[in-house]
Amino acid sequence: MLNIELLDGKKIPFEKKIDGFSLIKKISKSLEKAALVMEVNGELKDLSFEITKNSKVRIITHKDKEGLEVIRHDAAHIMAMAVQELYPGTQVTIGPVIENGFFYDFSRKEPFTDSDLNKIEKKMSEIIDKDLKTKKEVWKRDDAIKHFKKIGEKYKAEIIEGIPKAEELSIYFHGDSWHDLCRGPHLSSSGKIGKAFKLTKVSGAYWRGDSNNEMLQRIYGTCWGNKKDLDDYLTRLEEAEKRDHRKLGKEMDLFHFREESPGSVFWHEKGWLLFQKLIEYMRIKQRFAGYKEINTPELLDKSLWEKSGHWEKFGEHMFTSETPDEKTFAIKPMNCPGCVQVFNQGLKSYRDLPLKMSEFGKVHRYEPSGALHGLLRVRAFTQDDAHIFCTEDQITQESLAVTNLILEIYKSLGFDKVLLKYSDRPEKRVGADSVWDKSEAALLSAIKKSKLEYTVNKGEGAFYGPKIEFVLRDAIGRDWQCGTLQVDLNLPDRLGATFVDKDGTKKVPVMLHRALFGSLERFIGILIENYAGKLPFWLSPNQVVIIPIAEENNNYTKKLFEDLFKEGIKCEVDLRNQKINYKIREHSLAKVPMILVCGKKEVADNTVTIRKLGSEKQETMSREEVIKSILMANKLPLN
Repeated sequence: MLNIELLDGKKIPFEKKIDGFSLIKKISKSLEKAALVMEVNGELKDLSFEITKNSKVRIITHKDKEGLEVIRHDAAHIMAMAVQELYPGTQVTIGPVIENGFFYDFSRKEPFTDSDLNKIEKKMSEIIDKDLKTKKEVWKRDDAIKHFKKIGEKYKAEIIEGIPKAEELSIYFHGDSWHDLCRGPHLSSSGKIGKAFKLTKVSGAYWRGDSNNEMLQRIYGTCWGNKKDLDDYLTRLEEAEKRDHRKLGKEMDLFHFREESPGSVFWHEKGWLLFQKLIEYMRIKQRFAGYKEINTPELLDKSLWEKSGHWEKFGEHMFTSETPDEKTFAIKPMNCPGCVQVFNQGLKSYRDLPLKMSEFGKVHRYEPSGALHGLLRVRAFTQDDAHIFCTEDQITQESLAVTNLILEIYKSLGFDKVLLKYSDRPEKRVGADSVWDKSEAALLSAIKKSKLEYTVNKGEGAFYGPKIEFVLRDAIGRDWQCGTLQVDLNLPDRLGATFVDKDGTKKVPVMLHRALFGSLERFIGILIENYAGKLPFWLSPNQVVIIPIAEENNNYTKKLFEDLFKEGIKCEVDLRNQKINYKIREHSLAKVPMILVCGKKEVADNTVTIRKLGSEKQETMSREEVIKSILMANKLPLN
């Protein structure tokens, strides 16, 4: 006799072992169509899996996150099957599920085209219509290697050779012949996938991600539980493409990249103005919050990185340099050790804590060239870093203050929806459990007091302490992990940081690592995409363009320019010998928020005609009113 406990707590007894199909019939016949896989004691299983002992079981449908992932997994297999039917001789390698979709890497001499993607989609639909049954087989390791080598699948054979000998080797068949190495689980048949899928693009990918290996072709696809969700996603993709910060950055003349310095930004004048405006705003916010701004060297001796522990754990991501006297230096990949050195200057008392030190520090980290992506993934970036030295009793208070500051800044920049991810102690960590208990309790208390929605990532904290990640949602529903707050129980001790406590003894302070944006470069990319380039007036790198209709209006426009320039407005006068409609289109493409037009009538009346970005309406106001309204719009959002 065995008992199956369902999600609602209901228990169903069975005399002998039972598979998922039979269990579903017992629960509800209406569930047969919706059921995809099942979770047995926390592990996902095929519906064909036989339950032989008392178990907790959850039936997974397309409404569940896990169900959607399984649908995408099957769609990847069916795509690979379609490719090999259409293009014999093509080898399949790996094909995992990714966020919002899936991909498969193929080895094929001829490149895949958009026309090929359409053919593959059609073939996938045909396979799905056939509703081919799915079957799992467990093979012996040597037999599997021989088999895949025999059919010309050298990549698959190589994968199997790397699998530990003790691990079960499962092969999934879709229909009678097509099969692939896979852990599963999978749907019971191809028809369960449905037709809510789309192949999106082809790109290159090195075998095993190593640039020394062969270049493969990667086909990406997306798959959803229904047609509406698919259409919504494709609409978001189209919108995301329009908002691509790389495209807009070129149109707005903000930045560019070059092969001579991969992953490093060449900021143009307007882009650098935007960069500096963000820093100016954050400086004011941080000073008001009690932070003292510092700056530390970019190049530090290897010995400091060894002492901090970063050399062992992060050394492969550092850029290093050997000097003629045979010393090794590293360009800093983070600001933390340098900040501790500043803290260590002079004796500190408990009365000095909490001590908040901020730094806009340039850091460098080696990222593989294939991972680089505009401003969103770079090798050289500026961290809006800060480190708060405090006592254990101050962790909750300071964590809440950081959380509130981050929320204020995000809101002022147009991000109202913020989620928190809390990560607690990992298996491998430093520090006593009693200290971890205090740190985790303090950080959780701060999260709960913020009243924000949060999720828990078990065991995903840093090795030195728990952490919070701040995730903001943009205008088209995409989530971006930006700010972080980490409790450090390790680094201050390793680098000799101490303070004199009330009882006269020296103690090691707690160190809170805090970043508001994480990376200014990345956040600017997010800002550009969130606003589709139409940045808030105060943040725009070119706020106003003044256009005279005719040459005789030039002096009037120059005087208006001088008045605005003196008030700190970023503006320019367009005196080019071009038609006014051409100029307006050009400046609108560059996302200039306000265009001021001055003609014969405006000069006579001492007025200005205003054209705002995104509006076809024009408004005429007096010079004084125009200047006043512009100055109001240019105020920093400090409330």
